[in-house]
Amino acid sequence: MRSLDTPFSFQIESRDSATAARRGRLITPHGEIPTPVFMPVGTAGSVKCLTFEQVAATGAKIILGNTYHLYLRPGHDLVARRGGLHRFQGWDGALLTDSAGYQVFSLAHLNKLDEHGVAFQSHLDGSRHLFTPELSMEIQIALGADIVMAFDHCVAFGADVRATAEAVDRTERWLRRCIDAFGPGGRTDREGWQRVLFGIVQGGVFPAERTRSAARLIDLDLPGYAVGGLSVGEPISQMYDLTAHTASLLPQDKPRYLMGVGFPDDIIEGVRSGIDMFDCVLPTRIARKGTVVTRDGRLVVKNSPYAEDDRPLDPECDCSVCARYSRAYIRHLFASRELLGQTLASLHNVHFYQSLMRDIRTAIDTGSFDAHTRPIVQRWREGEKRRIEEAGKRRPGGR
Repeated sequence: MRSLDTPFSFQIESRDSATAARRGRLITPHGEIPTPVFMPVGTAGSVKCLTFEQVAATGAKIILGNTYHLYLRPGHDLVARRGGLHRFQGWDGALLTDSAGYQVFSLAHLNKLDEHGVAFQSHLDGSRHLFTPELSMEIQIALGADIVMAFDHCVAFGADVRATAEAVDRTERWLRRCIDAFGPGGRTDREGWQRVLFGIVQGGVFPAERTRSAARLIDLDLPGYAVGGLSVGEPISQMYDLTAHTASLLPQDKPRYLMGVGFPDDIIEGVRSGIDMFDCVLPTRIARKGTVVTRDGRLVVKNSPYAEDDRPLDPECDCSVCARYSRAYIRHLFASRELLGQTLASLHNVHFYQSLMRDIRTAIDTGSFDAHTRPIVQRWREGEKRRIEEAGKRRPGGR
């Protein structure tokens, strides 16, 4: 870990000659993070089913915390009194917190949005709250995040250009309020170390709106920028095109973060477009339901065909789970509703993503990004196709 008085910075160390992929290094008070990086999601102060020792053992150096959920329970004031989220949860790596903007989108049925902020009803107890850009900054600073995300307005897929333009304008106005509450230039020194603020580009499926959003945010010269409002229902090809378009507009010397995108082929396409940071709940969410990621697509290990399968989850994986446990044993754990099954599947999945990112960084360093990653994408997609076909054969009328 670096000294807590180390200011945040970003350095690009190598570039791929044939694509926009680049390898860099985020320098934070809580450690240096090689990029491109995948951040495990610790929604409520934990990466579900895992200890932070297990998370760190996979090679993860930065995780994500969720402002909305931690605000509701246990409350940011309590976390601050406990020394901040690093100390409270026992994580000494870097920490990024989202702004609750995505929850405005995903829990729209509980929310009412206007220029001041978002009035919402808690999904936990029905209590009513008002989220504003200023409150989002207050919460994230109290949590002690190294990287704080601006409070933004994300529109649903299918929103028309007028509604999207209004969200772009509101996102900029809210960002300016975030900066006023956070600190000039999106930097502030609190509790002995520097925190930074990232802006979020919106614009839905309209390239012109994304161009307009990016231009307005870049003028504010923040330490980093995120690509928001994608992977919300749009076709995959459109997501790729919009990611590439938006990334190309962002400063070359600032980190670029594609929010909420988590399938391996989507990550590789994002890196190809110049994205540096990724997060998604997918690895641990599907693990808890008995599904693991392998080089040959997803494997639903809880299913009966694996009851006598002595192979590891992924024969080419070097994680501690694949070194010791068989598919048959892990399938037994799920069939028996033993919690260890969820832990082993989660640990494998988190390791898989960290291993994927290491391979991607090596490919960029050696100038062989496309040559290295195209076979990975092809193998993943062929495996996913087989999985869907086999599921349909096992289940009459299956889709």
